[in-house]
Amino acid sequence: MKRMLFIYNPNAGTGVLKPKISDILDIFTKAGYEVTAYPTQKKQDAVEKIKSLDMSYDLIVCSGGDGTLDEVVTGMQMTDMTIPLGYIPTGTTNDFAASLGIPKDILEAADVAVNGTEFCCDVGVFNSDYFIYVAAFGIFTDVSYETDQSLKNMLGHLAYVLEGAKRVFNIPSYKVRVTHDGQEIEDEFIYGMVTNSRSVGGFKGLVGPDVMFDDGEFEVMLIKTPKNPLELNELLGAIVMRQVNPKRMYCFRTGSVKFESMEEIPWTRDGEFGGNHDEVVVRNSRRALNLMIKQETAAKLSAEAAGEL
Repeated sequence: MKRMLFIYNPNAGTGVLKPKISDILDIFTKAGYEVTAYPTQKKQDAVEKIKSLDMSYDLIVCSGGDGTLDEVVTGMQMTDMTIPLGYIPTGTTNDFAASLGIPKDILEAADVAVNGTEFCCDVGVFNSDYFIYVAAFGIFTDVSYETDQSLKNMLGHLAYVLEGAKRVFNIPSYKVRVTHDGQEIEDEFIYGMVTNSRSVGGFKGLVGPDVMFDDGEFEVMLIKTPKNPLELNELLGAIVMRQVNPKRMYCFRTGSVKFESMEEIPWTRDGEFGGNHDEVVVRNSRRALNLMIKQETAAKLSAEAAGEL
Protein backbone atom coordinates (compact mmCIF):
# COMPACT_ATOMS: atom_id res chain seq x y z
CA MET A 1 0.00 0.00 0.00
CA LYS A 2 1.22 3.50 -0.85
CA ARG A 3 1.97 5.89 2.01
CA MET A 4 0.67 9.44 2.27
CA LEU A 5 1.34 12.27 4.71
CA PHE A 6 -1.67 14.58 5.03
CA ILE A 7 -0.78 17.91 6.66
CA TYR A 8 -3.63 20.34 7.26
CA ASN A 9 -4.29 23.62 9.02
CA PRO A 10 -7.56 23.16 10.97
CA ASN A 11 -7.95 26.93 11.41
CA ALA A 12 -7.55 28.01 7.79
CA GLY A 13 -10.32 29.97 6.11
CA THR A 14 -13.76 29.49 7.64
CA GLY A 15 -13.04 26.08 9.11
CA VAL A 16 -14.71 24.31 6.18
CA LEU A 17 -12.23 21.43 6.26
CA LYS A 18 -13.13 19.92 9.63
CA PRO A 19 -16.62 18.56 8.74
CA LYS A 20 -15.20 16.88 5.63
CA ILE A 21 -12.12 15.20 7.06
CA SER A 22 -13.81 11.78 7.06
CA ASP A 23 -14.86 12.11 3.41
CA ILE A 24 -11.37 13.28 2.44
CA LEU A 25 -9.71 10.34 4.17
CA ASP A 26 -12.16 8.02 2.41
CA ILE A 27 -11.10 9.44 -0.97
CA PHE A 28 -7.44 8.95 -0.06
CA THR A 29 -7.99 5.37 1.14
CA LYS A 30 -10.00 4.40 -1.95
CA ALA A 31 -7.06 5.66 -4.04
CA GLY A 32 -4.86 3.07 -2.32
CA TYR A 33 -3.11 5.16 0.31
CA GLU A 34 -2.30 4.46 3.94
CA VAL A 35 -2.69 7.92 5.43
CA THR A 36 -0.81 9.62 8.25
CA ALA A 37 -2.72 12.80 9.20
CA TYR A 38 -1.09 15.74 10.96
CA PRO A 39 -2.99 18.92 11.98
CA THR A 40 -0.59 21.85 12.32
CA GLN A 41 -0.38 23.42 15.77
CA LYS A 42 1.39 26.73 15.12
CA LYS A 43 3.19 28.81 12.50
CA GLN A 44 6.08 27.02 10.80
CA ASP A 45 4.85 23.71 12.21
CA ALA A 46 4.50 22.22 8.73
CA VAL A 47 8.12 23.11 7.92
CA GLU A 48 9.36 21.36 11.04
CA LYS A 49 7.14 18.34 10.43
CA ILE A 50 8.53 17.83 6.93
CA LYS A 51 12.11 18.29 8.12
CA SER A 52 11.65 15.73 10.91
CA LEU A 53 10.19 12.91 8.80
CA ASP A 54 11.83 9.57 9.63
CA MET A 55 10.11 7.49 6.96
CA SER A 56 9.45 7.77 3.25
CA TYR A 57 6.13 8.67 1.66
CA ASP A 58 4.80 8.33 -1.86
CA LEU A 59 2.71 11.49 -1.70
CA ILE A 60 2.24 14.53 0.54
CA VAL A 61 -1.09 16.34 0.58
CA CYS A 62 -1.54 19.63 2.40
CA SER A 63 -4.66 21.63 3.14
CA GLY A 64 -4.91 25.22 4.28
CA GLY A 65 -4.27 28.64 2.83
CA ASP A 66 -1.32 29.90 0.82
CA GLY A 67 0.73 30.16 4.03
CA THR A 68 0.28 26.45 4.81
CA LEU A 69 1.24 25.53 1.25
CA ASP A 70 4.30 27.77 1.54
CA GLU A 71 5.40 26.01 4.73
CA VAL A 72 5.05 22.53 3.26
CA VAL A 73 6.92 23.45 0.08
CA THR A 74 9.63 25.17 2.14
CA GLY A 75 10.15 22.01 4.17
CA MET A 76 10.28 19.92 1.00
CA GLN A 77 12.80 22.24 -0.65
CA MET A 78 15.00 22.34 2.45
CA THR A 79 15.19 18.54 2.49
CA ASP A 80 15.46 18.10 -1.31
CA MET A 81 12.21 16.12 -1.30
CA THR A 82 10.94 15.49 -4.84
CA ILE A 83 7.81 13.40 -4.27
CA PRO A 84 4.49 14.78 -5.60
CA LEU A 85 2.46 17.28 -3.58
CA GLY A 86 -1.34 17.52 -3.59
CA TYR A 87 -3.10 20.66 -2.39
CA ILE A 88 -6.59 21.18 -0.97
CA PRO A 89 -7.10 24.96 -0.70
CA THR A 90 -9.15 26.08 2.32
CA GLY A 91 -7.73 29.56 2.94
CA THR A 92 -9.38 32.91 2.37
CA THR A 93 -7.83 33.79 -1.00
CA ASN A 94 -5.89 30.76 -2.33
CA ASP A 95 -4.17 32.64 -5.16
CA PHE A 96 -1.86 29.87 -6.31
CA ALA A 97 -4.58 27.24 -6.43
CA ALA A 98 -6.80 29.56 -8.45
CA SER A 99 -3.98 30.18 -10.92
CA LEU A 100 -3.49 26.46 -11.51
CA GLY A 101 -7.14 25.52 -11.68
CA ILE A 102 -7.16 23.46 -8.50
CA PRO A 103 -10.87 23.07 -7.57
CA LYS A 104 -12.37 25.25 -4.85
CA ASP A 105 -14.61 22.35 -3.83
CA ILE A 106 -12.78 20.47 -1.07
CA LEU A 107 -13.71 16.95 -2.12
CA GLU A 108 -12.95 17.67 -5.77
CA ALA A 109 -9.55 19.02 -4.76
CA ALA A 110 -8.92 15.91 -2.65
CA ASP A 111 -9.69 13.74 -5.68
CA VAL A 112 -7.27 15.75 -7.84
CA ALA A 113 -4.60 15.37 -5.15
CA VAL A 114 -4.61 11.58 -5.55
CA ASN A 115 -5.97 11.04 -9.06
CA GLY A 116 -4.67 14.08 -10.94
CA THR A 117 -1.46 14.40 -12.89
CA GLU A 118 1.94 15.76 -11.88
CA PHE A 119 2.92 19.22 -13.06
CA CYS A 120 6.47 20.47 -12.49
CA CYS A 121 6.28 24.14 -11.50
CA ASP A 122 8.86 26.71 -10.50
CA VAL A 123 9.69 27.64 -6.89
CA GLY A 124 11.07 30.97 -5.73
CA VAL A 125 14.24 31.28 -3.66
CA PHE A 126 14.23 34.41 -1.49
CA ASN A 127 17.74 34.85 -0.03
CA SER A 128 17.88 31.59 1.97
CA ASP A 129 14.09 31.10 2.13
CA TYR A 130 11.47 29.93 -0.36
CA PHE A 131 8.12 31.02 -1.75
CA ILE A 132 5.53 29.55 -4.10
CA TYR A 133 3.92 32.39 -5.98
CA VAL A 134 4.80 35.88 -4.72
CA ALA A 135 7.38 37.90 -2.79
CA ALA A 136 6.47 41.56 -2.37
CA PHE A 137 7.06 44.80 -0.49
CA GLY A 138 5.15 48.02 -0.09
CA ILE A 139 1.52 49.08 0.13
CA PHE A 140 -1.01 46.43 1.23
CA THR A 141 1.59 43.63 1.47
CA ASP A 142 1.14 43.41 5.24
CA VAL A 143 -2.65 43.12 5.01
CA SER A 144 -2.71 39.33 4.89
CA TYR A 145 -0.59 38.61 7.93
CA GLU A 146 -1.84 41.55 10.00
CA THR A 147 -5.54 40.87 9.42
CA ASP A 148 -7.00 38.97 12.34
CA GLN A 149 -7.85 35.34 11.50
CA SER A 150 -11.35 35.61 12.99
CA LEU A 151 -12.02 38.66 10.80
CA LYS A 152 -10.78 36.75 7.75
CA ASN A 153 -13.05 33.84 8.67
CA MET A 154 -16.12 36.07 9.02
CA LEU A 155 -15.67 38.38 6.07
CA GLY A 156 -13.47 36.44 3.67
CA HIS A 157 -11.75 38.55 1.01
CA LEU A 158 -13.63 41.65 2.19
CA ALA A 159 -11.46 41.57 5.32
CA TYR A 160 -8.39 42.20 3.19
CA VAL A 161 -10.08 45.10 1.45
CA LEU A 162 -11.18 46.69 4.72
CA GLU A 163 -7.76 46.29 6.30
CA GLY A 164 -6.08 47.63 3.19
CA ALA A 165 -8.33 50.69 3.04
CA LYS A 166 -6.78 51.93 6.29
CA ARG A 167 -3.46 52.35 4.48
CA VAL A 168 -4.56 54.35 1.43
CA PHE A 169 -3.74 57.72 3.01
CA ASN A 170 -0.49 56.60 4.57
CA ILE A 171 1.50 55.18 1.69
CA PRO A 172 5.12 54.29 2.48
CA SER A 173 7.72 54.94 -0.21
CA TYR A 174 11.05 53.19 -0.62
CA LYS A 175 14.10 54.11 -2.69
CA VAL A 176 15.34 50.85 -4.18
CA ARG A 177 18.02 49.78 -6.64
CA VAL A 178 16.85 46.83 -8.72
CA THR A 179 19.33 44.79 -10.76
CA HIS A 180 18.43 42.08 -13.28
CA ASP A 181 19.93 40.62 -16.44
CA GLY A 182 22.67 43.26 -16.61
CA GLN A 183 20.20 46.14 -16.19
CA GLU A 184 19.78 48.50 -13.26
CA ILE A 185 16.74 50.49 -12.13
CA GLU A 186 16.86 53.00 -9.28
CA ASP A 187 13.69 54.78 -8.26
CA GLU A 188 11.17 55.31 -5.46
CA PHE A 189 8.47 52.69 -5.19
CA ILE A 190 5.28 52.16 -3.21
CA TYR A 191 5.04 48.53 -4.29
CA GLY A 192 7.14 45.80 -5.79
CA MET A 193 6.44 42.14 -6.41
CA VAL A 194 8.09 39.08 -7.91
CA THR A 195 5.43 36.56 -8.84
CA ASN A 196 4.67 33.29 -10.57
CA SER A 197 0.90 33.49 -10.41
CA ARG A 198 -2.04 34.71 -12.47
CA SER A 199 -3.80 35.85 -9.31
CA VAL A 200 -2.29 37.96 -6.52
CA GLY A 201 -4.28 39.06 -3.48
CA GLY A 202 -7.41 37.72 -5.13
CA PHE A 203 -6.98 40.00 -8.13
CA LYS A 204 -6.42 38.32 -11.48
CA GLY A 205 -4.49 39.59 -14.46
CA LEU A 206 -2.26 42.14 -12.73
CA VAL A 207 0.82 40.85 -14.54
CA GLY A 208 -0.95 39.73 -17.71
CA PRO A 209 -2.65 36.51 -18.77
CA ASP A 210 0.36 34.69 -20.24
CA VAL A 211 2.11 33.62 -17.03
CA MET A 212 3.96 30.33 -17.42
CA PHE A 213 4.52 28.37 -14.22
CA ASP A 214 7.46 26.29 -15.42
CA ASP A 215 9.52 28.61 -17.66
CA GLY A 216 12.23 29.51 -15.14
CA GLU A 217 11.17 33.16 -15.07
CA PHE A 218 9.22 35.41 -12.74
CA GLU A 219 7.00 38.34 -13.58
CA VAL A 220 8.22 41.48 -11.79
CA MET A 221 6.10 44.59 -11.25
CA LEU A 222 7.42 47.77 -9.63
CA ILE A 223 5.03 50.66 -9.01
CA LYS A 224 6.62 54.10 -8.81
CA THR A 225 5.67 56.50 -6.04
CA PRO A 226 3.06 58.99 -7.34
CA LYS A 227 4.13 62.59 -6.81
CA ASN A 228 0.68 64.20 -7.09
CA PRO A 229 -3.04 63.31 -7.30
CA LEU A 230 -2.92 63.15 -11.12
CA GLU A 231 -0.19 60.53 -11.07
CA LEU A 232 -2.10 58.60 -8.38
CA ASN A 233 -5.25 58.59 -10.54
CA GLU A 234 -3.25 57.37 -13.55
CA LEU A 235 -1.83 54.59 -11.42
CA LEU A 236 -5.17 53.50 -9.97
CA GLY A 237 -6.71 53.54 -13.44
CA ALA A 238 -4.00 51.25 -14.77
CA ILE A 239 -4.44 48.82 -11.87
CA VAL A 240 -8.24 48.73 -12.23
CA MET A 241 -7.96 48.16 -16.00
CA ARG A 242 -5.15 45.61 -15.46
CA GLN A 243 -2.93 47.53 -17.85
CA VAL A 244 0.74 48.41 -17.65
CA ASN A 245 1.34 52.16 -17.52
CA PRO A 246 5.06 52.56 -18.36
CA LYS A 247 5.09 56.04 -16.83
CA ARG A 248 3.99 54.65 -13.49
CA MET A 249 5.34 51.10 -13.53
CA TYR A 250 8.25 48.89 -14.47
CA CYS A 251 7.33 45.38 -15.63
CA PHE A 252 9.72 42.69 -16.80
CA ARG A 253 10.48 38.98 -16.66
CA THR A 254 13.61 37.47 -15.20
CA GLY A 255 15.05 34.37 -13.60
CA SER A 256 17.00 36.37 -11.01
CA VAL A 257 16.64 39.85 -9.52
CA LYS A 258 18.37 41.79 -6.73
CA PHE A 259 16.83 44.52 -4.56
CA GLU A 260 19.00 46.94 -2.53
CA SER A 261 17.77 49.75 -0.29
CA MET A 262 19.27 52.16 2.24
CA GLU A 263 16.75 51.10 4.87
CA GLU A 264 15.32 47.74 5.80
CA ILE A 265 12.04 47.06 4.04
CA PRO A 266 9.35 44.65 5.30
CA TRP A 267 8.66 41.89 2.78
CA THR A 268 5.91 39.32 2.48
CA ARG A 269 6.24 35.81 1.06
CA ASP A 270 3.04 34.07 -0.02
CA GLY A 271 0.96 36.31 2.24
CA GLU A 272 3.09 35.78 5.35
CA PHE A 273 5.66 38.11 6.90
CA GLY A 274 9.03 37.53 5.23
CA GLY A 275 11.23 39.71 7.43
CA ASN A 276 12.86 43.14 7.11
CA HIS A 277 15.67 43.34 4.56
CA ASP A 278 17.93 45.93 2.95
CA GLU A 279 19.18 43.42 0.38
CA VAL A 280 17.14 40.68 -1.25
CA VAL A 281 18.12 38.31 -4.03
CA VAL A 282 15.26 36.39 -5.63
CA ARG A 283 15.95 33.61 -8.08
CA ASN A 284 13.82 31.06 -9.86
CA SER A 285 14.34 27.36 -9.16
CA ARG A 286 12.86 25.95 -12.32
CA ARG A 287 10.46 22.99 -12.17
CA ALA A 288 11.44 22.27 -8.56
CA LEU A 289 7.99 21.19 -7.35
CA ASN A 290 5.83 18.29 -8.58
CA LEU A 291 2.29 19.49 -7.94
CA MET A 292 -0.85 17.42 -8.55
CA ILE A 293 -3.34 19.23 -10.82
CA LYS A 294 -6.22 18.28 -13.10
CA GLN A 295 -5.22 16.47 -16.26
CA GLU A 296 -7.09 18.93 -18.48
CA THR A 297 -5.32 21.86 -16.79
CA ALA A 298 -1.92 20.24 -17.33
CA ALA A 299 -2.78 19.67 -21.01
CA LYS A 300 -3.86 23.31 -21.39
CA LEU A 301 -0.68 24.61 -19.76
CA SER A 302 1.44 22.43 -22.03
CA ALA A 303 -0.44 23.74 -25.07
CA GLU A 304 0.07 27.32 -23.93
CA ALA A 305 3.78 26.73 -23.45
CA ALA A 306 3.99 25.28 -26.96
CA GLY A 307 2.18 28.30 -28.40
CA GLU A 308 -0.80 26.25 -29.46
CA LEU A 309 -3.31 28.41 -27.55
